[in-house]
Amino acid sequence: MFETLSDVKSDLKQRLNSAAQDRGSPMHVSAVVTSDVDVRGMVLREFDAAAWSLRFHTDARAPKVAAIEADPRMAALFYDQPSKIQIRVKGIGRVLRDDPVSDAAWDAGDNFARRCYLGEGPGTVSETPISGLPAEFEGPEPTDSQLAPARQNFAVLLVELTELDWFYLAYTGHMRAQFTKGDQGEWQGRWVSP
Repeated sequence: MFETLSDVKSDLKQRLNSAAQDRGSPMHVSAVVTSDVDVRGMVLREFDAAAWSLRFHTDARAPKVAAIEADPRMAALFYDQPSKIQIRVKGIGRVLRDDPVSDAAWDAGDNFARRCYLGEGPGTVSETPISGLPAEFEGPEPTDSQLAPARQNFAVLLVELTELDWFYLAYTGHMRAQFTKGDQGEWQGRWVSP
């Protein structure tokens, strides 16, 4: 099944691509860790196989943004329970607010998704349970013009991958492979004991 490091690298690409494109993929929501050792679930929006980068969306006011800008080292964990495959990655994060990448991501979203950036910033304290949305958008879809103020709160998180760790849990014996990105962008792989 996975006889060579090339097989594993192909599997990594296929699974990350599927995680970004298929909402039903077990890897669609990953656990993302910032350098301040905080972790949160984030939806993978895109995997760029040529650049080996991940794209997520975030609120520019979120505490993780300050953590990434202070120290861009990041990690993410993806797990496909039916296939028993775990992928751990490390990389360097960049937050993009007002550039062609973030503009395109914003334009590709629908108004229900974009309305999340209208309300209170992440972590705002409240005396009662709140969605953070303005009351008038608790259910209704805002118009494009009503969403105009939300754009300043939207950002893209790009993570350029530098390390990959692929782990297959098998009753016949686990398998594990690691890849490290070299200075010239080439990937060097090795088999390691699980």
